[in-house]
This record gives sequence, structure tokens and C-alpha cells, in this order.
Amino acid sequence: MQDVIVVFNSGSSSLKFTVFRSDDGHAGQRVLKGEIEQSPQGAKFVAKDHAGTIVAQENWSETGLDIYDHLFRWFGGFSSQTRVVAVGHRIVHGGSEFLKPVLITVEVLEKLDQLTPFDPLHQQATLAPAKAIAGKRPDIQQVACFDTTFHSTIPTMARLLPLPRRYAERGVKRYGFHGISYSYISGRLAEIDPALARGRTIIAHLGSGASLCALKDGKSIETTMGFSALDGLMMGTRCGAIDPGALLYMVQEEKADWQGLVNTLYHHSGLLGVSGVSSDMRVLRDTLAQGSQPEQAEHIAQALQLFVYRIIQEIGALTAVMGGLDGIVFTAGIGEHDAVLRREVCQALAWAGVKLDDTANAQHAAVISAPESSITLRVEPTDEELEIYKNVVEIIG
Repeated sequence: MQDVIVVFNSGSSSLKFTVFRSDDGHAGQRVLKGEIEQSPQGAKFVAKDHAGTIVAQENWSETGLDIYDHLFRWFGGFSSQTRVVAVGHRIVHGGSEFLKPVLITVEVLEKLDQLTPFDPLHQQATLAPAKAIAGKRPDIQQVACFDTTFHSTIPTMARLLPLPRRYAERGVKRYGFHGISYSYISGRLAEIDPALARGRTIIAHLGSGASLCALKDGKSIETTMGFSALDGLMMGTRCGAIDPGALLYMVQEEKADWQGLVNTLYHHSGLLGVSGVSSDMRVLRDTLAQGSQPEQAEHIAQALQLFVYRIIQEIGALTAVMGGLDGIVFTAGIGEHDAVLRREVCQALAWAGVKLDDTANAQHAAVISAPESSITLRVEPTDEELEIYKNVVEIIG
């Protein structure tokens, strides 16, 4: 019987999972990957083996927590010689209490539920698999890993919000997110570039959600996301940092309520909002290259330029906080695959001694800085699932 560990990475409407063998320590040999996309009508399920071959593609009528019953039944039928011994979860918010991965208990779930007001859109979505498994398979050990944990080293001045003190007492402060990704990249840097890992480095996690993290000696000292995952950089559909006066305008002039603000700020802003076309960088670049109406082309170009501009702004701020900069690491979907964006960001940072190797950048090489560059530039794939798996192994032994 092969023992395995399942890692869940849950979003608001989709659930990704990866199955690892549990007998090879931290190596993290993948057995299976899958995704479930949910809608009011049911769920679409796709699973692939370690070679990327599709082994299942089904439509399920189940919704909500019932999909986990179906998932475990399917998994049991697919591999009767496999036993799930533990499950790891990406949980968005750990608050001030959970500063490292923990074994999930009823008490832990209750405390994490209480953090829902800090992120009402994502906290419950990431807790849903843990709750379902706790109710239906209490024999399986579960581990919670938090997007906020890595930023527990941020100093007090970087945490405080300039609001009346009562808000800080209620936990309204800056936490930072994408911490599982940053933790993985920090660990990788220690392996592949120890000198940079000890230095002043900015990790650029650029995907549909985007943020930057300033590292000193491998520890987070500042990040662009704050109290919520809305803060900081412009993203695929999220606005990033915005003048609160704009929100007051929406409330006063448009009579926007809570749900209206959520829809605008989380789902209709960012690249999608400015371009009016798509939240996907690839779609925007293809549409621009294929030719479009002048007004649409202008809006797309502005969206792409604003995305880069905000990255440059925030890199400047983080560099000032660290007192200098030794390296930048690009990661996540856009960071790893968009050579044009990397070139534009690096060209704008020439004042800081950044010099890009254009050939290496076009080839998405691991190191894309020119030999004469005073700043090391790297491209490194992130692996949140593997980071969660390693934490599970540590906790369950």
C-alpha cells in the first residue's frame, strides 16, 4: 500500500490538488495533479498523472462540500493501492496567532473561522476542504499552512496602519500574503545562490495576483500587500493600492454598497478594468499584436504600462526600506514567462545599476542579469504545493 500526502490549494471557485508520495522525505515526488472548477450547476473535474497525461475528465452534479465525498471516492477507485495519510492546505489568513504551519484540530478551525472578516472572499474558500475532510474523514491528519506566516518577521512600523488605535487592537494591521510562495523562493535561493540569499533581495511574485517582498538575510522585512490581498501592485482584476478618496466617491456618487465595492475592487479592476479587454497578460499582448481599434489598443497599452509602472514604484520603495538592493527574483506565471515585462522593469531600473542580458531574458534563463550588472537578476519558478508538502512532512514526521 502506497502512502500519499494530498495538498489542496483552494480558490473562490476552483480547487487544485497535488498528490505526493510520502516516503521520499522532502523530494516531493508527484503522483497526481487535479483541479475542480465549481459553479451553481455542478463541478468540472480534471486529473493528470505525473507525466501530464489526463487520467480523468468528468462533470459532477455535486456542489459545495459534497464534492469532497466524490473526490475521495474517485481517488480510491483510481488507485486502490494508495492510502491518504495526511492532507496539507493553503490557508490565506493565519492572523496574529498562527505564525507557523499547524496540525488542524476543531479548535484551530474555530479560530481560523474567526479571521473571516479579515478576508471574507478567500478565508472560507481555503478552509472549506479542511472542514469537509475533518467531518467526513477524521482519521486523516491535516496541516494548515498560511500565506501570512512568512511575513511574521516584518517590523512593527511596517505593520501599523495610520488609523485610530482601536483598529489595531482589533487586528486591523498589515499582514502580507503570498507567503508560501516567498518561503519556497527564499529556501531555493539559499540552495542556488547563498550570497544573494544573505543579501537584500526583492522577490516579484507576478501572476493574476501580484506582490513584492523585500528580503534581508532570507527574512521578510516588508511586502506590498498589507491588511488585505487588495493592496500594493495592480493585478489581473484587483486594483492594488488606491486612494481611499476614490472609494468614498463610489459610495457617495454611485451609492456603492459593500458588495458593489467588492465587485469593483476585486473583480473588475486591474488589467481587466484599465484595458476593458482581459485580465490575462497573454491575451492583452496577443490582442495588441494582432491589431485592434485605436481606442482599444490605447487602453491595452495603458494597462500594460501601468502594470509595469506600479512594479517600478514599489521596487523603489522597497529598495529605500532595505537601504539598497542586491537582487531581484521574478516568479509566478507572469514573472516566470513574460520576458517583455521583465525587460521593461529592468530598463526602468538602470539608475540602480540594473543591466539585463537580453538573450538570457528571452530564453527565460535562471540568471538574466548581464555580467556588469550590479544587481543580480534571476527567474525562479515557485512551487507552493511542494512547500506545503514539506511542511506537512515536518509536522507529521
